[in-house]
Amino acid sequence: MTTHSRTATLMRRGSDFLGSETAILCGAMSWVSERNLVSAISNAGGFGVIACGAMTPDLLDTEIAATREMTDKPFGVNLITMHPQLFDLIEVCAKHDVGHVVLAGGIPPKGSVEAIKNGGARVICFAPTLALAKKLLRSGADALVIEGMEAGGHIGPVSTSVLAQEMLPALAADHLVFVAGGIGRGEAMAGYLEMGACGVQLGTRFACATESIAHPAFKKAFFRASARDAVASVQLDPRLPVIPVRALRNKGTEHFTATQREVMGRLDREEVAMAEAQLQIEHYWAGALRRAVVDGDIENGSLMAGQSVGMVTEEEPVAEIIARLMSESEAALARR
Repeated sequence: MTTHSRTATLMRRGSDFLGSETAILCGAMSWVSERNLVSAISNAGGFGVIACGAMTPDLLDTEIAATREMTDKPFGVNLITMHPQLFDLIEVCAKHDVGHVVLAGGIPPKGSVEAIKNGGARVICFAPTLALAKKLLRSGADALVIEGMEAGGHIGPVSTSVLAQEMLPALAADHLVFVAGGIGRGEAMAGYLEMGACGVQLGTRFACATESIAHPAFKKAFFRASARDAVASVQLDPRLPVIPVRALRNKGTEHFTATQREVMGRLDREEVAMAEAQLQIEHYWAGALRRAVVDGDIENGSLMAGQSVGMVTEEEPVAEIIARLMSESEAALARR
């Protein structure tokens, strides 16, 4: 860290909060952010985050225990707010003394933030707007992640650069704010740190790391892709709010459009309630992502990727990725 003194100084609040050498979080990517990648990131000085996704409490229990066997460094767990067993998952995190829980996928249900804090963990929440950011902080969030539309997976409508300009001046002096979305190099990281961010979150940059269990075909699809290949899904019916998902264009993205039409038809025929219809959409993505990441079906599966995918050109060890980000950041700050 002594060779990255400027960068380390700017991210000190974030690294102290996380308990890691650097304030570089790995975004929680379902089927990718599991014990191997998470432990490798934490061991390399970053902060790994287990993607709970649709895991049952028993599966999460096993995953946390297995990760602990592979690292003695801090790591977190990402929980989806709409998970039907959210409070059971929170109990699992408390059982294992998980230090940080990241809540994603919407406004935290009543009592969830308090339950996490009662279990001894700190709470990190995603904030898509300034108004919601302030509400989450009043509700007990210890830190925020602001993520722009350049990110992979579920995304909001505003770019990272605009969110940073709007929210960092208003919040960063008094609160911990991490920036995410489209970050692929250390120069961008340095810019957000100078604006007041306490750290950054990257997902796509780590998806094809040597330690990632993603299928070789999945990784090759990333290596071939450019930024413009990572496209956002389209919502067909305003009655069925679909959070856009950014992924590499393939037959799977086309099939999602057909899936929406099918679910819309069930709504029209009153065969399903709105909540069930939305859940069916989420289940589609979970299954499609597994087909790509685990099975290597890159034509019909979901290749969730951010627009920084064009900067992912080869398989690299996590330690090298983090070291390069820090060196690029340090060089950029030295030129200021």
